[in-house]
Amino acid sequence: MAKKCPEINAGSMADISFLLLIFFLTATTMDVDTGIARRLPPPLDPTQEPPDIKKRNILDVFVNKNNRLMVGGRPCDISQLKEKTIEFIANPTNYEHYSEKREVEIPELGGTMQVSRGIISLKNDRGTAYDMYIQVQNELASAVDQLRDELCKEKFGVNFVDLKDEEKIKAIQKAVPVAISEAEPEEIK
Repeated sequence: MAKKCPEINAGSMADISFLLLIFFLTATTMDVDTGIARRLPPPLDPTQEPPDIKKRNILDVFVNKNNRLMVGGRPCDISQLKEKTIEFIANPTNYEHYSEKREVEIPELGGTMQVSRGIISLKNDRGTAYDMYIQVQNELASAVDQLRDELCKEKFGVNFVDLKDEEKIKAIQKAVPVAISEAEPEEIK
């Protein structure tokens, strides 16, 4: 006579599985991916010619497929990018190889201000690592943030992020604009 195998009561297994699923869904945190906060410019009018920009007013930033950085035609370490960007935009001594300045009327800041004409031209190789791309973007944004903070502390005694008055925020943004031109990635030799 064959031995009968005892049955296992599986009725409560579905309940236990469901409870475990609910527990892990409620106890687990999900990382939220964030992007780069930057407003894209409006599309260019195809009938309008692009503006003529002096070479002096362009800071070329290249990243090759080996994640090597070149700033202004010279090799550069990522840790130096912020400092070089600030020097280029601020140009306090009016050095001839850094950006020119133009007079802009900004009443909220006390009248006429010297505003940089500098544009940062960023170009990446298609093989550039995403991490390196983000590091470069962070350093460029950090340079602009530091210049805005310095001006804001000088004029209003607070950091730029602590400003609450919309008119003052716009005035600081006008005095220190974000001028980053990003080219389509390609194979850089």
